[in-house]
Amino acid sequence: MSQQFYLKEDVYIEPLFNQWYAWPYLIAPATAARHITNTHRRIMKSYVKNHELHILAKDYNSMTGGDFVDCSLEQLGDIKRLIGEIEQKCGDLVSLSTDIKKLNEHVANHTSGESIDYLYQQVPDGLKGYVELFMHLDHHPSYRFIEPLMYRSPYYKPELQSLSIGMISKVGDRPFVFSTPRLPDENHLQINAQFNDEFWDILCKSRETPISASELDALFADKTLNGGLSVGEIFTESTPAKQYVRPAASEVRLTYTGHAGFMVETCEVCVLIDPVIASRGEQYADEIISFSELPPFIDYVCLTHNHQDHINIETLLQLRYKIGTILVPKNNGGSLADPSMKLILRQLGFKVEEVEDLDQVNLPEGRITAIPFLGEHGDLDIRSKSAWLVEIQGKKCFFGADSANPDINLYRHLQPLLHDADIFAVGMECVGAPYTWLYGALNTKKVAQNIRDSRRLNGSDSTQALEIIDLLAPKSVFIYALGMEPWYKYFIGLDYTDDAEQIQESQKALDECEKRNIPAERLFGKKIIVL
Repeated sequence: MSQQFYLKEDVYIEPLFNQWYAWPYLIAPATAARHITNTHRRIMKSYVKNHELHILAKDYNSMTGGDFVDCSLEQLGDIKRLIGEIEQKCGDLVSLSTDIKKLNEHVANHTSGESIDYLYQQVPDGLKGYVELFMHLDHHPSYRFIEPLMYRSPYYKPELQSLSIGMISKVGDRPFVFSTPRLPDENHLQINAQFNDEFWDILCKSRETPISASELDALFADKTLNGGLSVGEIFTESTPAKQYVRPAASEVRLTYTGHAGFMVETCEVCVLIDPVIASRGEQYADEIISFSELPPFIDYVCLTHNHQDHINIETLLQLRYKIGTILVPKNNGGSLADPSMKLILRQLGFKVEEVEDLDQVNLPEGRITAIPFLGEHGDLDIRSKSAWLVEIQGKKCFFGADSANPDINLYRHLQPLLHDADIFAVGMECVGAPYTWLYGALNTKKVAQNIRDSRRLNGSDSTQALEIIDLLAPKSVFIYALGMEPWYKYFIGLDYTDDAEQIQESQKALDECEKRNIPAERLFGKKIIVL
């Protein structure tokens, strides 16, 4: 019998766009253009100018998550090269970013409230035919991108997509991904495979279904490889240490998969919420649910919103071969800050269904309902956000994601749907980052400090969460891990102390639930519950 090889469990795979870790706003062309010019180029130029400061910053945990490039002095030349290549490879995206700024200025200068037809003549050439101008009811002008056309234009650049493979056994804790371009080095293997390339599916499926030596050779035969990690190092003949176990016929099984992720299963159906699946290294081997413990087929993946820790492209691409349908909330229709999740994921080869508030999708012996979701987006007009209610075999699980509660009346109206849920899960990121941390690159004017300080990516605090809990009377409460799980620090960038307000507020919620005789827990790692 020929040798059979599995992809090792401690292998992690990072999707890259123009050498930067890919998240949704690097897929949509307009937001990619703004981030290339206002995030990537800005950070790299800062490194070239002040590389000593950047190199010092990586030794301080408090600096993690900031705009500090985690590169060595020997890589300074590589950073300079990447800056130069932005103009060569992405010149039209640089121009698109400039055109978006010009269009914003033209629109802002129209203050009369009269017809805006003349403004079409002022639309920059690079945007002509890609935007519609309109007036709000209060007579303020605005515009929307015709998003499907943008993906058919030269602005959508799948040729800049690739992947980087590393091993936790070589690097230890993965470095923070959002402030540093991924350069080929001795611990990584970079491969020129676009995100919709079948290469991803064959490679990732080999975590659970081994491939032969000849199949392995064929998989990499036409790929350009860079970096010091070899193909042979990432494969093993050993089967995964932990493997999937199907739920019993009579049970509903709920599995916490880490961060804000949950899996709801019966013997007939599997629903995955906001998956961010960790690769299993030795250090945290018994604390995580990794790829080998997921079922062979996932009927539905439900994504709550367009933030990178909830629509995690790294995880989704590695699960694509086994995902049936992804459910996403409907977006605003072409606004810069709210690109369509449906269009982003369709470019990546997924079957996607977009749902409105309170739309329902039928399951065997149940249904999924999209639940309105307020807050956590810095007061921006973001439509693409939805909590999820999964009802199956008479059990009811509410996944509130990062919902805030600025108006309890929403939940009063939803009470008939949500009352007496078996599971009530919600985040408690009550002091989020300023909204500019995520959306700042989209602004075309400097944001005043008082606005930055006031408009934050906040979820619920204990008072807001308890108000919902008292109204809905769930049987049990779970609070997401709040970024405390160390294996996710590579994209969370947080390092909470026990006296952090988020930790204090979540503890208050737990204490108050105990007084109400409601079982409650702040999650960490993995947890399996049979309902």
